[in-house]
Amino acid sequence: MIPNPSIEVQTSPVDHPSVPVWFAEVVILSQHLATKGLLETFAHQVRLVRGRFGSYEPLDFLALLIGYAASGERTLADFFDRLAPFGAAFMALFGRARLPHHSSLSRFLASVDHPCLEAFRTLFEQNSFAEGWTTETIGGIWDRQGRRFIVFDVDATRQAARQRALPCDPTLPPPRRRLDAVCAPGYTGRKRGEVVRTRTVILQMHTRQWVGTYAGRGNGDYQGELTSALRAITTYLKLFTLTPEAALVRLDGQYSDTVAITQLIEAGVHLVTRARGYRVLEHPQIQRVLAHPPTASMTRVNSEEVVEVFDGGWLPLDEGVPQTRIIVARHRTSTSGKRPSVGKCIGEWVYEVFITTLPADGFLVEDVLNLYHGRGAFEAVLANEDVEEDPDRWCSYTQCGQELWQIACQWVWNLRLSLGQATQQVELREIEWAPPKQAPPSLEAVEDAPREYGPWQWAKAFGAATGRFGADAFVLQEDGKLRCPAGSSLWLSEVRQENEFTQRATYLGFRRDCEPCALKEQCLGRGAKGNRARRVSAVRRLLPPPATMLRTPMMLGSIRWVDVAGRALRRTWTTHWRSQYVELIPLVEFPQRVFPPPRPPRAIRSHYRWSWPDRLARNAWWGPPQLRITVAGVPTTLAIN
Repeated sequence: MIPNPSIEVQTSPVDHPSVPVWFAEVVILSQHLATKGLLETFAHQVRLVRGRFGSYEPLDFLALLIGYAASGERTLADFFDRLAPFGAAFMALFGRARLPHHSSLSRFLASVDHPCLEAFRTLFEQNSFAEGWTTETIGGIWDRQGRRFIVFDVDATRQAARQRALPCDPTLPPPRRRLDAVCAPGYTGRKRGEVVRTRTVILQMHTRQWVGTYAGRGNGDYQGELTSALRAITTYLKLFTLTPEAALVRLDGQYSDTVAITQLIEAGVHLVTRARGYRVLEHPQIQRVLAHPPTASMTRVNSEEVVEVFDGGWLPLDEGVPQTRIIVARHRTSTSGKRPSVGKCIGEWVYEVFITTLPADGFLVEDVLNLYHGRGAFEAVLANEDVEEDPDRWCSYTQCGQELWQIACQWVWNLRLSLGQATQQVELREIEWAPPKQAPPSLEAVEDAPREYGPWQWAKAFGAATGRFGADAFVLQEDGKLRCPAGSSLWLSEVRQENEFTQRATYLGFRRDCEPCALKEQCLGRGAKGNRARRVSAVRRLLPPPATMLRTPMMLGSIRWVDVAGRALRRTWTTHWRSQYVELIPLVEFPQRVFPPPRPPRAIRSHYRWSWPDRLARNAWWGPPQLRITVAGVPTTLAIN
């Protein structure tokens, strides 16, 4: 006893660890999974021909991963230290007997193969989305014509890893790094490291639900991951009886090549992305649009910079690719002369190109740009994920093991959203995302207009940077030849059609004129060989056909955005359970372990292989309850038996 004039303080030399603050949430999550039959499904569908991890099965380790994701502990070592005094109670929540050692968990994650991973991913896609949600409560965005879309974000996050610099010497064995199986050299972004792992995630923006995760070494396989992402999005829509046309997928410029865009269009979803190339700016239709006043003007909030936006209409990006809607945004170059990180500088303007398949009568050009730049909300969700769960922390140095852990993290995230919505009954938030507006004027091309090309544009001069004569030093003569600075002639070699709207002319000099020329080094460049002659090229582009401006006095409706407060749901749920009282009381003084029924003697004598039910029963809980867990603050609306 410690003397105190105000209160009575009792002390005890007997160790009695406090129950972890996250234990109450694990109790609720485990009982929810058991009530819905998911623990039984885990046990019979997620199987693995195991390595050396004793008598445990994947269900035992999935229970640990779910508990680790819900706990928020910094490392697995911290998680096992806090869990050790309550290991029997923790495993009993999942119907299991003994707590695996952390080395057994490491061996399990190292042994996870692709079929085991895909079985767990399939259960995640079938059971973690629809629970607690309906077609009406998952939100959406309604365009100016009243059509509903569900917005999905597909993007990649990168986890960089530092590696020591090791000497490379023939007398030394080659280095063996533990991250070689899960990482590879690649783009690290703003993160420091020598090797990187890429994780592509899909987020439903209205409920903040994770729809899938796909990881790979280095920069990953973005085309294969996009195929898997589209399959997960289609699965999500089927759970709510929605067609693929209701999906609106937002992507960054990595997915703007023709292969990825064709994948998206063939899947039947709508898309919004930034173009990776700028060759489409040379198309006559785009040139015609740029020659007229902009369709709309926008002012950036932070910099007060005015951006002019043009609706380029529908164009095929390449031969055999379906048509997409092209939107061009441009702003003036910076007065400081600093080159922009995004966009292409042409003269005094910086151009950006956006690609979409959204209908023009539902989303105006400014609506599409606002929708694309709204991906910043996706970055905010990723930041919240790093704070609440941090799935990119290393749990395994194998690809399948690390990805299994990340799927378990996303499952816990979705459970918090679903159960939080069921207990808090938060109403949907609805805002007017864009006010009603009159339809902008459109350009109508003159029919049967002749195809005409503009003047020849000569290749850029290298000038003083190299000391070499540029194309402007050559003079076009009346006979169609070029006269070089030394007075010799270059003849027209070819005029070829580079693409459907660009022609290139190539002029060649005579070798007999270039070999003895006194200006050879200045014309051909330093180190020029004697068997070369000067080449000069010029390009001319197809002129845009004439067009007339048509005004349509049509009033378009507003755009509505409906969603739920996902972060408030999760954090209110977590804060509630971490502040509730949890008590563990043994029901018997000396608990005796009850073993499973023994195997038949014939099976033992003949060394029969263990069947799946026999293997699962080795660590199953047998016998009557031996512990009572009391959790305070459980609302009556929570349907847990």
